Amino acid sequence: MQLEPKVLENRVVRLEPMGEARREELQAACDADADFFRAMYPYSWAGEHFMPTWDKLMADQAAGNTLGFAVVVDGLCRGISTYYAIDRANDVVEIGGTYYHPDLRGGAVNPAAKRLMMGHAFDGGARRVVYRVDAINARSRAAVLKLGAVQEGILRQDRVTFTGRIRDTVIFSVLAEEWPAVRRGLEARLADFA
Repeated sequence: MQLEPKVLENRVVRLEPMGEARREELQAACDADADFFRAMYPYSWAGEHFMPTWDKLMADQAAGNTLGFAVVVDGLCRGISTYYAIDRANDVVEIGGTYYHPDLRGGAVNPAAKRLMMGHAFDGGARRVVYRVDAINARSRAAVLKLGAVQEGILRQDRVTFTGRIRDTVIFSVLAEEWPAVRRGLEARLADFA
């Protein structure tokens, strides 16, 4: 599996490998909904948490374990989505760490971004794309199902969040042989937004 850092783009969104040029814009987008992180994330991008989280992302990218994408809409970075846990030996990658400015939620941005990221992963040789979602995050669970992923199960008491809450994690996946049908479904959804 080869996941090269490159720009991915369609009519809705531009995904750029995350770097310093988009840092301030990402910080502004994350600060638009600091409560979201306290309620739903194992870590925070908001306020005083931004720079430590940014530094960790940059270190993980430098080590080749992670590839973050700036979600660019109308020329501005309005969020982030990331390839995590890149397992080249098993051709598996997790897509996660997704955050969008509140104005972009519930529209075409998420299916457009995930269409690009899954397409890039499967074109690069992925056998399996994984999503991990906090069990209490009903909105994200529904969004991942609408992408066409299959729920596999729940990991009980999987993580401790930055607030100290113990999180259960729902695991979803899309397999390479499922990708053509999932892709068609995403493209049909995106056509409805036109």
